[in-house]
Amino acid sequence: MDERRIDAVVLDWGGVLTVSVPTFIEDWLTSENIDRDRYGTTVRGWMGRDAAPDNPVFRLETGELTTHEFEALLAAELVTLDGREVASTGLLRRMFGSAHPDPAMVDLVRGLRADGITTALLSNSWGEGYPEDLLLELFDTIVISGRVGLRKPDPRIFEHTLDRLGLPAHRCVFFDDAPVNVEGARAVGMHAHRHTDAESTRAVIDQLRGAAA
Repeated sequence: MDERRIDAVVLDWGGVLTVSVPTFIEDWLTSENIDRDRYGTTVRGWMGRDAAPDNPVFRLETGELTTHEFEALLAAELVTLDGREVASTGLLRRMFGSAHPDPAMVDLVRGLRADGITTALLSNSWGEGYPEDLLLELFDTIVISGRVGLRKPDPRIFEHTLDRLGLPAHRCVFFDDAPVNVEGARAVGMHAHRHTDAESTRAVIDQLRGAAA
């Protein structure tokens, strides 16, 4: 008897398929000698639960701001520890410079797809720096916020992803490193878990696939 409870695995990109967000952000902050307090205050104001709905991150992720426009806004809020301005041109490329794919997660997704599990990417985009060849190899369905004008945790982007998959919510599991996005997926009926590392994510998937999967 097939005990599998899921037919599809949906994953975030940054911090799930890549090394952790704190890891690559710390690399960037260190390399450019950026004032961490200024950066932290800005990010909390733009990404916290109490952030204004028209904040720059929201507008970037839904495609309302171009990458260059966002970089100018962010650079204007930052300063180096020795008081210098931060260059806006190429800022996002530099921020994500060490956001390399996590080999363990890449292997996990390759294995799932080879075993007949449908795989999907659901990512809030900060520009278009995705490795397109790798995405096409790993995922049956790709949903990127800036391309569809919606962002997590808006329930509509989860519903859009489910429509693309052609599956009911309870047959899909979603992994994200941000708790608010996990909550959003659960709100539409998906299985959803916070990703911390490949080993624990694999364990959850194996459980949902059934012991004999």
